[in-house]
Amino acid sequence: MAGANKGELLKVLNHYRASDNQKYHAACFLIKNMPYYGFYEGGELQKYLRYFEAHSTNIKGAQFIVDSLKKADGEFSMDMLTRKKDIEVVDSAFLVDHIEWAFKAWKEQPWGENVNFEDFCEYILPYRIGDEPLSLWRKDLYDKYNPLLDEFRNSADSNDITKAAQILMDTLRQDKYRYTSLFPKGPHIGPVVLKWKTGSCRELADAMIYVMRALGIPCGMDRVIQRGDTNASHFWNFILDKDRNTYMTEFPYQEMWKKASEYNITKGKVYRVTYSLNEDLTNELRDVSSVHPIFRYPFFHDVTATYLGQQNRQIAIPQKELYDYPRAGELVYLCFANKQEWVPVAYTFFDGKAACFSYVEGGVVAILATYNENGLQALSNPFTLNHNTGEIHYLNPLRESHMISVYKKFHFVVRNYFNTRMVGGVIEGSNQKDFRNVDTLFLIKKAPYRLYTVAYLNSDSAYRYIRYRGGKGSYCNIAELSFYESSLDTLPLKGKIIGTPGCYGDDGRREYTNVFDGNPDTSFDYKFPDTGWAGLDLKKPYRVSKAIYTPRNDVSFIYKDNTYELFYWDKGYWNSLGKQTAVADSLVYTVPRNALLYLKNHTTGNDERIFEYENGKQIFW
Repeated sequence: MAGANKGELLKVLNHYRASDNQKYHAACFLIKNMPYYGFYEGGELQKYLRYFEAHSTNIKGAQFIVDSLKKADGEFSMDMLTRKKDIEVVDSAFLVDHIEWAFKAWKEQPWGENVNFEDFCEYILPYRIGDEPLSLWRKDLYDKYNPLLDEFRNSADSNDITKAAQILMDTLRQDKYRYTSLFPKGPHIGPVVLKWKTGSCRELADAMIYVMRALGIPCGMDRVIQRGDTNASHFWNFILDKDRNTYMTEFPYQEMWKKASEYNITKGKVYRVTYSLNEDLTNELRDVSSVHPIFRYPFFHDVTATYLGQQNRQIAIPQKELYDYPRAGELVYLCFANKQEWVPVAYTFFDGKAACFSYVEGGVVAILATYNENGLQALSNPFTLNHNTGEIHYLNPLRESHMISVYKKFHFVVRNYFNTRMVGGVIEGSNQKDFRNVDTLFLIKKAPYRLYTVAYLNSDSAYRYIRYRGGKGSYCNIAELSFYESSLDTLPLKGKIIGTPGCYGDDGRREYTNVFDGNPDTSFDYKFPDTGWAGLDLKKPYRVSKAIYTPRNDVSFIYKDNTYELFYWDKGYWNSLGKQTAVADSLVYTVPRNALLYLKNHTTGNDERIFEYENGKQIFW
């Protein structure tokens, strides 16, 4: 497979064969798995890298960068790039350099004695993480970060891997990293991420890996192929302590490395990314006629049990719950939802009676499917797995229907998300411009569940100045606010817009003036977590009886004049319940009971998510 490059690889093997048995086996490990790796070239690659470089230096937001570069450079696609194979181009000098520096870091650090050779090869030695451009990154990172550990190496805890890793993470977190998932799909960008300090969870996890491995700390990436509670995969970092226990972090948001069992997002299934091919899994699937691409070349192994602890679940779906009867030994996939698609996250062999899966976290909705040349073929209706009890509930639509009111198409899965940031916010009135003497007219105690929420104010006095003041840590996130003299009024009071100037990114697009522009798509995002507010100078005192407010959102609520279509899943398909053009901030549909639902906005917006409807509420998964 190496072709003309065979001689370069033999140089490495011959170099170490007689002189250093460990380094020889390390070289074998790298070369054995090298055929599966490659990188991308071409002028178009620079267009992709420009997204990260621009975002690192431009104070404006990621969406501004995306819009500007699309206009300047056109759309970027991976298809524009040329892929080069490592096995054909990696030369002996490159490989020896990486091996020597990896061994130097491993052998010289006091914690290196607690890292076995297998973990060294998998989580320190690799010269690359994914498909990033090849580079000699180890020496530069070693020289930059190793002095930070000088004092620690002289301490009584110098062999404690987690403490060394914490020192390095504390240093990395001093820099400002900017998260975004808006950039087009592309390859890993390499160690330059430590310079540009921007990207999605994948790039931020890469940054941590480069530094840790350069300093001899076994570090890698754990991931979920498809999250069980939103339309995304997810990546984060792990390290191994002296007893091979897993500690994880979501860099740069998490301050401390914590035990894997303490990580509390909905994961479903967790896999550890490896440099080496999972040969056990590959051999198990060798004779299967059609394997889904996710599992065709598995550079990962299942670590779900490491994260679940007592919440580890076993699933057994009996044959009677399946549309069709698979053959005994046929491959069956466990699939989670991504919008209206289903993504395999695990597989099993049907035993003739049931499809059984081990190590699955609850709090998810899944279906079973098979796979062939035509793609995934649904095998079951959706079912829920209770997080606390492990109980399975089958979402088989009933003949009985009921009427539902729908207020949104997507839930806010992230803690402290935009609508929850309104909790603790207050509406205040004053007759002094600086609000030195102020009365609280309303306290928001619950996160808004619809686009427009009506608040009846506790107001016995008249006020010239009235405002919304964000709660602690809220960045004063609010999209719209209007005030009414009477609770029966439909026309809001007018006045001069006042507030605290300054917004995140300092690009002027999320200033306090947005709160009164009549557009729920624009919002206020104050540049500081606290003390932000937006209000009106009414020019004369009014006794304000009512307010209507809208949380900052991503067009996830129901918008008037937008066209929506509701679907329910049955017998392998999303079945339409019809389109509606909204006339308010809610929709009414008649739907089968016990059905999994999905609401699509045909007008605008990106985020949509599966949900049930119980006791008058949408329950998103």
